[in-house]
Amino acid sequence: MTYPDVVLVHGLYHQPIHMQVVEAELRSRGFMVHVPRLHRGSLGEDTRAVQAAVDDCAGEPIVVGHSYGGAVITGLERIRRLVYIAAFVPDVDESCAGLGGEHAPVNEWVRPHDSGGTFIRGADAMRLFYQDCPFELADWAAKQLVPQASGHGRGKPLRAAWKSIESTYLVCAQDRAIAPELQERMAQRCTTVVKMQASHSPYIANPAAVADVITSHTSDAR
Repeated sequence: MTYPDVVLVHGLYHQPIHMQVVEAELRSRGFMVHVPRLHRGSLGEDTRAVQAAVDDCAGEPIVVGHSYGGAVITGLERIRRLVYIAAFVPDVDESCAGLGGEHAPVNEWVRPHDSGGTFIRGADAMRLFYQDCPFELADWAAKQLVPQASGHGRGKPLRAAWKSIESTYLVCAQDRAIAPELQERMAQRCTTVVKMQASHSPYIANPAAVADVITSHTSDAR
């Protein structure tokens, strides 16, 4: 039996390296995994970068978006299934910033960076993103974060793939970055919903459980 490729899409401040734990878990199960890099300057540029990774897959892949990465995967074409992890699920007239609102929980942790963008301080990131990870793992993940240029969160997707493609939403009930209540509302746009007692980044704290969600549909085998 062979499986579809999986494309993992990270969120703001993060890099592909943050996905390496769940990537290894998926590869151990026989899946080919692709982890494109974002931070290309805008939602549109990020979507084009991920679309290129999708187009390089052997067939239509499962695409997984975390946080801002949900807006990126929403604009994709030629995909098999969408998986949103504590992620934004915008329509074509919506942005992450608009959905999150000016009082989004993450806003109180964001600091201006000398580059002109913003960043999350390491100690804050451990409490904000990785509070359910062992200290060493949370410390490692926090040290991999990068400054974020402004503008990405205000972009709007050109299409809403969730309207025509099967999708799963993983609600993270202990999330401190995106309110679980907002996640539950956005999850209503998806085909199926899974709830986990997890922080904002469960693919680091509990990669096996997240891999189970990604691979849960046996119909994805070909």
